[in-house]
Amino acid sequence: MADAVLDFARLKRTGTAEAVLCASKTPAQIDNILALAAAGGKPMLLTRLDVVAFEALAAEYRARLAYDPLSRTAVFGTPPTGALKPGIGIVTAGTSDLAVAGEAARALVFHGFEAPVIADIGVAGLWRLLERLEEIRGFRVVIAVAGMEGALFSVLGGLIAAPVIAVPSSVGYGVATGGHVALNTALASCAPGLVTVNIDNGFGAACAAIAMMGVAGAE
Repeated sequence: MADAVLDFARLKRTGTAEAVLCASKTPAQIDNILALAAAGGKPMLLTRLDVVAFEALAAEYRARLAYDPLSRTAVFGTPPTGALKPGIGIVTAGTSDLAVAGEAARALVFHGFEAPVIADIGVAGLWRLLERLEEIRGFRVVIAVAGMEGALFSVLGGLIAAPVIAVPSSVGYGVATGGHVALNTALASCAPGLVTVNIDNGFGAACAAIAMMGVAGAE
């Protein structure tokens, strides 16, 4: 089996480190990647690592992973320590969106950012959002995760000054199955300052938020 090629220079080049997308990779391939990370002494974030694949990894690597089954993420090695930087917040429409929010949160913490999550404030009970609105307005970037019709994206975009990164989640049924309605809602929104990543892409949203914070900090 050919060795994987890892982009260890990506963090210095772009501000976000390479992460390993474990979906569609075999346990042997993931073991090979972790061996390279271990040899290079590099911490690594793994995404889309389900429980079955995690349990099939070699024991020596599995023991070195900080694994979270809800978000299906794992951290190999120890990222740089120090105080986490504030500024990015995550909100979810429902409890069912927490797996995607967790992927974003783990990616943020891996990169040295705080990752507070305000959950279950969807517009079906608009008072829940309004009760937390001042707290949300304290963030410089907001990652919003919602499935079903994705109404939270436009509502947030019309209420806060910070940029909103919409993450459509695959939570839904009927016409909302798979997150496509939420994605189309985010893309079609007329709310200013709203940008959109792919369905369930918590990691991508975290990377976008980090980039926004980096540009803002350089001004």
